[in-house]
Amino acid sequence: MNIHNLKNRGFTLIELLVVIAIIGILASVVLASLNSARDKGSTAAIKANLNNARAAAELYYDDNSNAYTGVCAAAGTDDPAGIADILTAADGISSATDCNDGATAWAMAAQLVGSDIGDYFCVDSTGYGGVLTGDVGTEFGATDTACN
Repeated sequence: MNIHNLKNRGFTLIELLVVIAIIGILASVVLASLNSARDKGSTAAIKANLNNARAAAELYYDDNSNAYTGVCAAAGTDDPAGIADILTAADGISSATDCNDGATAWAMAAQLVGSDIGDYFCVDSTGYGGVLTGDVGTEFGATDTACN
């Protein structure tokens, strides 16, 4: 066997650097896609939580003499529908949540995350559930019992 042939069997430094660069580019594309998917998942979770809160609020209404007063503060044994837990779960995902109630109406809103920053999801006692533009802290007032 010729010693000169054994010497040429490995990869050169340039070949290794090119392969590493290609792997780095592919990894960055995959990570960008994962961040987008994570944001969409968070948005879906917020929407699901607030839609569940809508059904729970109607159960609360039936159990409390046909009044919505206390829907947002419901907790413990007064909250068999789990509204407080639903709002806590939404707040764990969102940067801001808000809930307002009165005797005849209620509304809940949560700021969306990721690519949807600047939008919030709102549900209310009229049956509305949708994405609105703006910040929960400024667009959704402390006394609003309907999504505007």
